[in-house]
Amino acid sequence: MSDSCNSLTEIETALAGAGLVVLGAFHPRPEDAVPAFSEQLCTATIVLAGNGGGSMWPFFQSSTHSAEHPLNAWSAEIFQHLAKQFGAQALSPADGPPFHPFQRWALRSGQTHTSPIGILIHPKYGLWHSYRGALLFAECLELPAVDEAPSPCHSCIDRPCLTACPVGAFQTDFYDVERCTGHVSSTKTNDCRMTGCRARHACPVGRENAYSPAQAQFHMAAFLARNGGRH
Repeated sequence: MSDSCNSLTEIETALAGAGLVVLGAFHPRPEDAVPAFSEQLCTATIVLAGNGGGSMWPFFQSSTHSAEHPLNAWSAEIFQHLAKQFGAQALSPADGPPFHPFQRWALRSGQTHTSPIGILIHPKYGLWHSYRGALLFAECLELPAVDEAPSPCHSCIDRPCLTACPVGAFQTDFYDVERCTGHVSSTKTNDCRMTGCRARHACPVGRENAYSPAQAQFHMAAFLARNGGRH
């Protein structure tokens, strides 16, 4: 029988066993479009979690998944296990269509901001984080006060993320996915494909959490497969 969860600390400890971290949590309102916990109960707390930097990479590498999307399968398995452990319901960004608005929920949690290149920026992990799942609770868990510090991008005068891309794929309020895909899949230039996006690397926030080359190559291969590039 599953145990009820009494604190966010318990969830953080359990997530750490897979190299994952809590990336945000909040008590949803009806307009947040968070699914109900059950037909009888509303969701009182949603906890968003995923990888902060590359800490989850060794755990994923040691797993054996033959699914078409192995990281999604691994993540779903982790969150289903946690849901059973804590008496919660699990959601995945891969559920759908329609897909859950994880990015909007992340902003709603107050733990992230939108960067100039459109990727959410975290005060600790910078641009090097990703949402792998969420846990829904019928209980109203006690949550820490939201850090109301402004986005670190507001004090970044040079904004190197906007100029680091070698093909200018990132502009204010616009991302040219075709240009990015063409560059990453090019046989002439493969630095982004081998070590990760230059625009992300240019951001000074959380730079120490940048993905390893192996993890970067995995994500870039998935990016190319999704967008029709050569890989």
